[in-house]
Amino acid sequence: MVAALCEAGFVESLSWRPIRFVVTAPDGREIDLHPLVFGDDGSAVQASPEPERPFIYPSSCLVTGTIKGTTVPCLSAEQQVYFHQGYQPTDRDRHDMAQLRRVFGIATHF
Repeated sequence: MVAALCEAGFVESLSWRPIRFVVTAPDGREIDLHPLVFGDDGSAVQASPEPERPFIYPSSCLVTGTIKGTTVPCLSAEQQVYFHQGYQPTDRDRHDMAQLRRVFGIATHF
């Protein structure tokens, strides 16, 4: 998947591996990737800056999406709203929340 994105002109623009990394297209579009290990029950675990406290994702917050025609697991719109709480939002955060409101019709806090 990452190789296909690189072939499409995306470059890695942020690396906090193994927690997350971002690839950016020449036109500025970004894909924020969070490597997960999935359990048999559909839940997932992600590394964190504190190795003894990984991020835990219940199966209920994971849905599927597509990137260049490839189906990928991703966070639900509701979970994305939840993760955008508790800090001062950037202009990009405001844009992302506006997109979630527009596309999914869900309430956001900013």
